[in-house]
Amino acid sequence: MSSTVIHLVRHGEVNNPEKILYGRLPGYHLSERGQKMAQLAADHLAPRDIRAVRTSPLLRAQQTAAPIAAIHGLPVLEDPRLIESGNHFEGQRMGHGDARFNDPRNWRWFLNPFRPSWGESYRDQAARVISAVQSAREEVEGHEAVLVLHQLPIWVTRLSAEGRSLVHDPRRRQCRLCSITSLRFVGPHLAGIDYAEPAAELYPGAVDATGGKRA
Repeated sequence: MSSTVIHLVRHGEVNNPEKILYGRLPGYHLSERGQKMAQLAADHLAPRDIRAVRTSPLLRAQQTAAPIAAIHGLPVLEDPRLIESGNHFEGQRMGHGDARFNDPRNWRWFLNPFRPSWGESYRDQAARVISAVQSAREEVEGHEAVLVLHQLPIWVTRLSAEGRSLVHDPRRRQCRLCSITSLRFVGPHLAGIDYAEPAAELYPGAVDATGGKRA
């Protein structure tokens, strides 16, 4: 059976001086360092047999995808299934103002951290990304594709693929800025998962809004 690889690439550092939870808000673009991260990811993937590049509709993901697609002479096509997770506190600074946990008006949003109750469920995120992965695998069977998206959807997809619980400590996600989580398939069957951090040299001083760190 043919071997196919689908690379899930997280976007680079975002220009976010207010340090808010930007979520699905439009217009948030890569910082200068984030652009350098994107180029490092593109250089890492340059030798690969990439035949398709798909991206979240959000600007930061599209900007991360651009140098990858350019190296391989491919268009960047949007896939809405790759969008960031929905979150009730989008646009707020977590722990400040209207997003404070100690504000009784917010308690209903923190009722079930296992779902999570403040936003799109982990199960729904994993399901839509897995659907996008399967579409890409069928499209490029025997070759490779890149999907550029966001930390939480990538991480819960990996947890699901590995048969692990989707409930997790956000501080222990192995999905840093411009990291690459590669799903290796033999035919339609997942054969393994690899992980790389081609932009690691730029992590010191970088702002990672979701607080993820190496597992």
